Amino acid sequence: MLSNMLKGKLHMASVTHAELWYDGSCAIDSNLLDLAGLREFEQIDIYNVNNGERFTTYIIRGEAGSGIISMNGAAARKCQVGDRVIIATYAQYTEEELARHKPKLVYLNPDNTVERSTNTIPVQAA
Repeated sequence: MLSNMLKGKLHMASVTHAELWYDGSCAIDSNLLDLAGLREFEQIDIYNVNNGERFTTYIIRGEAGSGIISMNGAAARKCQVGDRVIIATYAQYTEEELARHKPKLVYLNPDNTVERSTNTIPVQAA
């Protein structure tokens, strides 16, 4: 049996561009992709914290060091520049792989610089 698990995420990224007529779907700064273990053309889910929109698209590589998070094509209808989003990708793992699986979690500041990265999420208290 395979389990579908969180592979990596960019938490609270700020949308820098919304390009309705640009080819591609979500351009992400190459440095952020590498840090979170994300790949060009990989399927991603995007959760817009500002308006509650949730949608699926794919990654295109953005200029390294630019901080770009650009929603392109139809995705541009789901976000506005300045919206904070969570970008997540998932993968399937066997029980054996799950024993050592650690997602790559990257937490971002409002300017898309890295606040911190980790592979755990604290237990939520009541």
